[in-house]
Amino acid sequence: MSWIEAIVLGIVQGLTEFLPISSSGHLRITSAIFFDQDAGASFTAVTQLGTEAAVLLYFAKDIWRIGRTWVVGIWDSSVRSSLDYRMGWYVIVGSIPIGLLGFLFKDQIRATARNLWVVATTLIVFAFILAFAEYWGRQTRVLRDFRMRDGVVMGLAQALALIPGVSRSGSTLTAGLFLNLTRETAARYSFLLAIPAVVMSGVFSIPDVFAPAAEGTSAPSVAQMVVATIIAFGVGYAAIAWLLRYVAHHTLYVFVLYRVAVGTLVLALLLTGTIPAT
Repeated sequence: MSWIEAIVLGIVQGLTEFLPISSSGHLRITSAIFFDQDAGASFTAVTQLGTEAAVLLYFAKDIWRIGRTWVVGIWDSSVRSSLDYRMGWYVIVGSIPIGLLGFLFKDQIRATARNLWVVATTLIVFAFILAFAEYWGRQTRVLRDFRMRDGVVMGLAQALALIPGVSRSGSTLTAGLFLNLTRETAARYSFLLAIPAVVMSGVFSIPDVFAPAAEGTSAPSVAQMVVATIIAFGVGYAAIAWLLRYVAHHTLYVFVLYRVAVGTLVLALLLTGTIPAT
């Protein structure tokens, strides 16, 4: 991997991780168009440690409060009715689907699912699902209305993001809108829900990123991986603040149009043989 590739992919990861446009899909597309090789699923997983560090910093007070209340609530029944205690369980239970399916389908996720035909198709298909959720969802429920059912449904939706092009934030936001949650409420839970799965995936992918098994996959040096992850952290932190402000006052249709445009472009490049699918 060249330094310019590591830097560019770090920026792309930071920009796209929290937007409903699929960071893994964009890393795959960027690698194919500009660098003629695939950075690989492990590179994506490890750079996500940078963006999740941004989540930990941005929501540090919320995470500490939820974690502390959850631990206390295990022994003290008087706090179990609080939202923070329940939110701890919502995040734990909601993380199970992606953890289980990620383990069971690890090989397919690292190979078959990264085919650009799959990426382009999922970008477009899930764009229309997101548009329907934005149109249909009443957005009447806020964080205090959150229930275990919401956590489970959004957790199942998050598992779909194992397929590049779906988008973790996009799938969870879509599910939240179908549950009539406000965009901001769905986004906040989405950020918290990502922490266990993304951190575990990134940590377990560190050995693989430096010795990728897939043919045609570029391998970064330790220094390149560190720099890309730090860049993803800085850009991702800014993206969190921007997205929370944006969704509080705007619809998600701009992301729908963007997903369709990018998916259509990739399909055109594939049909003309400009870029290979694998």
